[in-house]
Amino acid sequence: MRLSQVIAERPNKTIYRDGDYVIKLMDEKYTAANVLNEALNHAIVYETGFKVPRFHEVVKLEGRWAIVMDYIEGRTLDSIMLDDPANIDSYMERFVDLQIKMHGYKAESLRHHTDKMHSKIRETSFDATAKYELHSRLDGLPKNDKLCHGDYTTGNVIITSEDEAYVIDWSHATQGNGSADAARTYLRYMLAKKEDWAEIYLKKYCKKSDTARQYVEKWMAIVAASQSVKRKPEEQEFLLRWANIVEYS
Repeated sequence: MRLSQVIAERPNKTIYRDGDYVIKLMDEKYTAANVLNEALNHAIVYETGFKVPRFHEVVKLEGRWAIVMDYIEGRTLDSIMLDDPANIDSYMERFVDLQIKMHGYKAESLRHHTDKMHSKIRETSFDATAKYELHSRLDGLPKNDKLCHGDYTTGNVIITSEDEAYVIDWSHATQGNGSADAARTYLRYMLAKKEDWAEIYLKKYCKKSDTARQYVEKWMAIVAASQSVKRKPEEQEFLLRWANIVEYS
């Protein structure tokens, strides 16, 4: 495996291309368990038949763990939309259609979203009362077993020259409620200060999935609390406000 052609850099990981393969090289903070769990998620999703790059192996390179999968030639939907803002509406429609298609798949071996969110709430810096309210709210929300990405953004969708769409980066994948996945996508756009994209996205998701916006919004406090665990200073004020705007019942 050659680590020469960098195609993307993200916090704590670097993505390389080596011929027909992509090598996602993690930094030293990633344990074997972290990397094997992400690889397992990817393999499980691949085996559902949903269109994702084929998983190959987990290896250790230069003393760091790496995941190897197929290289998909194409552009991210995010970059396409930024280059063609006049057609954002139609691109976002395709993006939502792909997410709804994804939610039609089952992956029973994945961790359940509710269990993951309870774990994240316990990791927050909130006081005991706030944590209790969030745990109670989460327990009161409907459970489901839909395939959920957990970080579904246009940056994680690759469009090939044949106009095929592949979804990448399954480290946060779970089985759960599709509206929770939608709430996460909406939050990611808000954090990126793409409020117009966030609104276009949510309106289309609710219309196409026949879901009331208020139902998706019930998940907002939960996903904000989960995101706050990353403790990014620039996000904390926004997330703390979101984690408290939902009325608990």
